[in-house]
Amino acid sequence: MNQIIIPTILVAAAIIAALLASLGLASAVHLTSRRAPGGYLHLIFYAMLLLVALSTLVSGRDMSIVSMTGLLVEPAAAPRHPLLVPAQPLISLLLLTVSAERIISHLLRPAEGDRGGHAVRALLLAVFILFWIGTVAAPALLGAHPFMVYFYFYSLVIGTAAALATTVEQDKALGAARNAVLIFMAGSMLLVLVKPGLVLDADYSQGLLPGVPRLAGLAAHAVSLGILAQLGLLCLYARPYPAAWLNRLAWVIGLSALFLAQSKAAWISFVLCFICLVAVRDGARLWRRFSDPARPGFGMLSVGLFMALVLSITLVLMFGDLDTRLSNFFNSREGAQLASLTGRDKIWAIAWQEWQRNPVFGYGPLIWETNFRLSIGMPNATHAHNQFMDTLSRSGTVGAAALVIYGLVLLVLSVRYARATSGLSLALFLTLLLRSISEVPLSLFGYGAEMIAHVLLLMTLAATASTPRVRKTHAAHARASTVPSGLRPARNPLPTANFSP
Repeated sequence: MNQIIIPTILVAAAIIAALLASLGLASAVHLTSRRAPGGYLHLIFYAMLLLVALSTLVSGRDMSIVSMTGLLVEPAAAPRHPLLVPAQPLISLLLLTVSAERIISHLLRPAEGDRGGHAVRALLLAVFILFWIGTVAAPALLGAHPFMVYFYFYSLVIGTAAALATTVEQDKALGAARNAVLIFMAGSMLLVLVKPGLVLDADYSQGLLPGVPRLAGLAAHAVSLGILAQLGLLCLYARPYPAAWLNRLAWVIGLSALFLAQSKAAWISFVLCFICLVAVRDGARLWRRFSDPARPGFGMLSVGLFMALVLSITLVLMFGDLDTRLSNFFNSREGAQLASLTGRDKIWAIAWQEWQRNPVFGYGPLIWETNFRLSIGMPNATHAHNQFMDTLSRSGTVGAAALVIYGLVLLVLSVRYARATSGLSLALFLTLLLRSISEVPLSLFGYGAEMIAHVLLLMTLAATASTPRVRKTHAAHARASTVPSGLRPARNPLPTANFSP
């Protein structure tokens, strides 16, 4: 009897699934024909951060009892809250729906653009799919410990949609990412008044601000909140709010969250990325002002500050007794942690050993899961804490090669379109690069807050590749190069930013 019932159920389920798929495709086509300007892809940023916030709110975390001071410390696994049982699938369905709508819309109505723009978008999409195959599909199917689940395909769908984004979609996505991150940070700080144990580590003592509590907020860790704050501020600078008071409030919220997260990596990343934005957007104007003989004040002030900095460093080196101070520091607990990169050297050694055991396709997706961590005696090492080492151990040489190719293409395109995006493409790439030193922001085994910067970079490059403004700018530069320098009209050396307020 069971031999008849089970096949019948399976056949019926297959028929129902096919009908639902057909209905979904028909609905997507209908939705695409009546889609709003800019589509719906920007909603993924709200959805991703909503899931992160819900997970933290129902986690029962109490940072007054369990301190999260260590960079490698992760909260203990807890039973899944009943609220997340329906919430997570619904959010995943939203992400897949809006991403699939973008893909179908592209197939039905390809974006306008010249041959060069289409070639760049095709290259970007191809290397992303190659990256997903090399780092996810290959180890999941061919690794030493193969393991494939359905949610590994989520990142493929989301990334493919991002690589097909248009200029309008990218502009809406930048505003949505800015709004979502700022709301996330504002909620994190409001909870300090309501439920401080959930979001605030009052006993933190390893930072550069003695006595100042560390804010983790609604993020899984204070480091994650710091990176989100940095990303939100970059989006705010690239696309400010039209109202001056709202813009000032957003900067206060973002800088406060970045300051209270006390993540030195986030501070360094923010400074470097902000300098990158300012240099590309206003660098030529500042240089002209610096070298303007009619207004020497700015240049003299800059030279004076530089000389004061050099003098300060020289005095510290001469009279600061650095040998003794460095010796005392590295003999301390904090110094020992820094020398070992907060224990990451041991994790990298294990990652290297696993790659040597499985050099082609790696260990597989489950290398840093619970059982493996317990077997090596590192229960808190949820990944290799370095993008290249994690990919090498998890996906082998195939995955590492795909990572290098993908990274080089992103670098070349980010530099190529740096002026057209007013430095945003370069700042986003630099964010991912700096984050990759100690974390895994390019991991595609699912989705989360770490994926926001990655998706934004893909959308920025894809949209800029075929935008008419880029083509006109390139053509203007080509024409200007054929005109004698003495006859060229004065012009702004930087193109106008693509982002409207």
